[in-house]
Amino acid sequence: MSKVTVVGAGKYGSTTVQRLAEWDIADEVVMTDIVEGLPQGLALDMNQSRPVLRYRTLVTGTNDYADTAGSDVVVITAGLPRKPGMSRMDLLEVNAKIVKDVTQKIMEHSPDATLVVVTNPLDQMTTLAAEVSGLPKAKVMGQAGILDSNRFVHFISEATGEDILSIEAVTLGSHGETMVPVPSLCNVGGRPLADVLDAAKIDELVDRTRKGGAEIVGLLKTGSAYYAPSAAAAAMVRAVLTDSNEEMPVCAWMTGQYGINDVYLGVIGTLGAGGVTAVKEVELTDGETAALREAAVAVKAKVADLEEIDY
Repeated sequence: MSKVTVVGAGKYGSTTVQRLAEWDIADEVVMTDIVEGLPQGLALDMNQSRPVLRYRTLVTGTNDYADTAGSDVVVITAGLPRKPGMSRMDLLEVNAKIVKDVTQKIMEHSPDATLVVVTNPLDQMTTLAAEVSGLPKAKVMGQAGILDSNRFVHFISEATGEDILSIEAVTLGSHGETMVPVPSLCNVGGRPLADVLDAAKIDELVDRTRKGGAEIVGLLKTGSAYYAPSAAAAAMVRAVLTDSNEEMPVCAWMTGQYGINDVYLGVIGTLGAGGVTAVKEVELTDGETAALREAAVAVKAKVADLEEIDY
């Protein structure tokens, strides 16, 4: 029996639950939230779609963490979303308290679960969840790279008119200002990105990718992105749950790769039943490697901020 829990029944969390249920890869997906009735109502609605869409996964809505017991994978979406003009770092103190509390409750009932953290600021909250849970670092990861990489793919497709499914793109580093889109690893229909677009246009797309979340927040006015983020989180859960050993960009613990140690950072990881089973070092340009190392320094500095707040 396989079981996944998604903490948070907001748009991000509930859409993640919907995707996982419709993929029919788990026996049960539990959605928990502090708002009474919200996860229960959403679960009832989703369950009534099962005969239409022909899947069997049961969705359970609850306000009680006891119902999450025995989860194989837990996705932590709980936290305050960004508002227009707010940076991810503005969320640090309030979301640190939430993530600490959630992680403690999850560990009480599912001590062997693999954690996928999506709460912002992503790198810091992943670090916090790892420290609070006491799990091996490989079993705690953050969702960022898949989302950012596919935002990059979308922008490249818009700019080139190419079939979006023929484009490959990668972003590494931090989920935020020190994100490192990697043009040297991007290709369009099998052609290097630099052969399709000039340097100025690539720089423009890189900048838009880096600000991709803020662009959506500004357009929505209230709330933040959830369709693409939920797809990314669900893909990570699927890789862990099915032990697929797929390679994908994730926020993972660094143990010397690229000369970087002891920090959660966006890199290409292999995902399977053990969590991030390996971190793959890919060939980067000197500039991209330098940017990745700068991102690591920046994340470590922000992680240090956790020690100065009361969470």
